This record gives sequence, C-alpha cells and structure tokens, in this order.
Amino acid sequence: MSTTASGLEADIRLRRGDFDLDVSLSVEAGETAALLGPNGAGKSTIVAAIAGLLPLDGGVVRLAGRVLDDPAASVFVPPEGRRIGVVFQDQVLFRHLNALDNVAFGLTSRGMRRAPARERAQDWLNAMDLGDLGHRRPRALSGGQRQRVALARALACEPDLLVADEPLGSLDVTARNRLRRNLASHLSSGRKGGSASPAAPPNGAGDVPRLLITHDPTDAFVLADRVHILENGRLTQSGTPEELRRAPATAYAADLSGINLVRGTARDGEITVTTDDPTPSPAGRRPAVVLHAADTSMFGAVLATIHPRAIALHRERPSGSPRNVWRTTAEAVEPLGDITRVLLGSPLPLTADITPGAAHELLIRPGTTLWVSVKATEVELAPDSRD
Repeated sequence: MSTTASGLEADIRLRRGDFDLDVSLSVEAGETAALLGPNGAGKSTIVAAIAGLLPLDGGVVRLAGRVLDDPAASVFVPPEGRRIGVVFQDQVLFRHLNALDNVAFGLTSRGMRRAPARERAQDWLNAMDLGDLGHRRPRALSGGQRQRVALARALACEPDLLVADEPLGSLDVTARNRLRRNLASHLSSGRKGGSASPAAPPNGAGDVPRLLITHDPTDAFVLADRVHILENGRLTQSGTPEELRRAPATAYAADLSGINLVRGTARDGEITVTTDDPTPSPAGRRPAVVLHAADTSMFGAVLATIHPRAIALHRERPSGSPRNVWRTTAEAVEPLGDITRVLLGSPLPLTADITPGAAHELLIRPGTTLWVSVKATEVELAPDSRD
C-alpha cells in the first residue's frame, strides 16, 4: 500500500464480536475511490475507524503525512483533530439555520469570524449550484439540495479527506440520478487530467482525496476513479471500473460487472453512441446507435448506465412502446445460478441478465438472433468526466 504524502493510507484491523475486519487501502490526492460492498461487509466500520470513532486493534491510519491511529505506538488522534469531512446519507443539517449558515457553521466553530465564514460558505454554495438558495432552511430544500449543502459544509472546512457515506442512499430515484450527475461534474474537477467544472471548487479543494462508501455499483462505477470491493471484512479486488468489469475476481464482483456503461453524446434525451461495428456507413463514418433516455436535461458527452436486468430480450420485434429497440446476436450465454447472463454483440455490446426459464423459452444459444428492448426510464445519464 503506497500513496502520496497528501493522501490516505489505512491499514485497518478491528474485531467486533464475531466480525473480523482486515483491510488495507489508499486514496491519492485528487482521487475519488469507492468502497463498494453489500450490507454487513464492514463499510461503516471502516468509516468509523478512519474518522476516529473506533480505535484500531492493529494497523495504522495515516492522512496527509500525519499518523492518526497507531496502537503499536500508542498514537490516537480524536475525531475533532483529524481534519476529515464526512457526509452521511441522512443529510444531517441544523434545522434552525439556513443553508448559508449551515455551511458556515464548521468555520465559525473553528474560530473564523462570522463575516469571512459566510463569504466562504457562499463560495461553496455557488460551487454546488446553490448560490441563490442560501436563505432557505433545510425543510424548504429538496433532498438532493440538502445533500449538496451537507457536501459544501464538509468541504468548506478544507478537510484533508472527504468521506461520503452512502450520500445518495436516502434519495428517491429521480433525486438520486440528479445528484449523481451533479457529483460526477464536481468530482471530475479534481481528477488528474480532468477539466474544471463551470463552478469549480474554491481554494484548490479539487486536490482533496475522496472516499465514497456505497453498495450501489452505478454510484461506484460512475463517480470513482478506483473501486475497492469489500466482502466479509476483506478487500477482494481493487482496480478501475473498467478493470473490474473486464476481470471480476469473485462471484459478487462478477454480478456487479454486468453493469453496462455506454459513452455517447446527449441532446434532448437522445444519446448518439458510436458502435464497434467495423463496417463504415455510406458516408465513411462508423455507424451509430441512438439511445433514448427519459432525462432530457443532459447535453454533450455523457456516460449512460443500463442495468443488465433492465434489458428485455425477444425472438421477434416487440410490440408496444419501448423507446429503445434493436436487433442483435447473442455472443455468449453464462448460467449464474438464479440468473442467466447473455452477452450481446453488435451494434451495441451489452450484458443482459434474464431468468433461466426465459433463456430456455427463448432457446438462446451463441449466434441466436434476438431483439433488445430497453425503457427510456432505465437509461441513466451522468456527465462523462473522462471524455
């Protein structure tokens, strides 16, 4: 495990009852790393250990060159001395304060005078596209807006590490998709080689290492540069989203690897995707597939995610009104217990998960011609920060 002096190095060994946690991970400056795992894998325990809410039984936690916890050396820095910003899924804001004063609270509690604290808080609200909502109390904000206020409050204090613990977990589907897009845009400004967003974080905060805790593979694959998979208190695989999709190391990772990521260009809910079909069009260009999404607000380079269970397969062209329909060929069929995974070929290589009964009824074999249908509401969009 190695990282820069301005990042996080965590070698965490903890035992709680029958649960044993032994994990080593790092997050570099300017990097967004995701810790992805099912409920009960130990994600919350790792957050508590890094934040100083649970002392280690063994190992060491270093952040920005400082040792925060080292039982062997009798070193333990309490939570208030760790300079870690934590955003939780339940959007804990002070109900009696407006959004501006919620963001300024952490600054004034550290001794900053009220006027400069509110000025910095306004800068952060502007960066989160909330500049005109500083006067509103939490109850007058949407769930996504409250979560952005919480994120601004955590970052305003210039932490050495930002931990986002299931930041989208308490939101409904519409709000979650909207905030995921917003987070993708802001986090991309801190990535190596990433371009600054129109409302770039103030004070160079793009260099802050960020650790995203989630059980949702879409959040991890869309928002993170690197993903660490946690199962039963152990890291079973680490890598870029593409590396994990290409070579999953466990059954859990294999199930996650089916998430379809499609890059394209969006306009008015239409996403133009250049296909991998080597046959050029009459105009000499590679052919393209147009996907339709329910979200019409995105323009330019986007990353579309389609869950494999959202893809329906048919032997004949489907009737009804699905917005996305095309013909393809099954390239491979993989029985995976209670699902059968079908790898689809041109014009748009995707992975579909169907029941074994459906696979038997459709008589799917490698080479079988199929029709694909996907509802527009199942195509989720986020800015393509890697474009």
